[in-house]
Amino acid sequence: MEETTWNTIERIVAWIDESSTLPPETDKLLRVMKLSEEVGEVTQALIGVMGQNPRKGRTHRMEDVYDELSDVILTAMTALRSLTPDARKVFEARVEHIAQRALAPAG
Repeated sequence: MEETTWNTIERIVAWIDESSTLPPETDKLLRVMKLSEEVGEVTQALIGVMGQNPRKGRTHRMEDVYDELSDVILTAMTALRSLTPDARKVFEARVEHIAQRALAPAG
C-alpha cells in the first residue's frame, strides 16, 4: 500500500495512543492544546529570523520557520485524527468549503 500523509498520521496517532498513560479524554484535550505550543515555536522562530530580541539577535533561519509551520500542521492533523476517525474526510470537506467561499467569483 502506498504511504500517504493520512496513513502516516494514522500510524503516529496509534503510536501516541499506545504510549499514553492518561485517560483518553485528557489525552485528546492535551493533543489539541499542543497546538498552542507549536504556534509559539513558529513565533519564536520568526522573532529569531527578524532579530527582534536585542539580547539574542538573529537566532533562526527561514527554514526553521518552515519546519515549525509544518509541525503546526502535523500537530493539527494528529489532533483532528485523535478526535475523529473521519479526519481525512472532515479536513477535505473543510478545504472544499473554504475554497468555494474564498475562490467564488465576486458578485
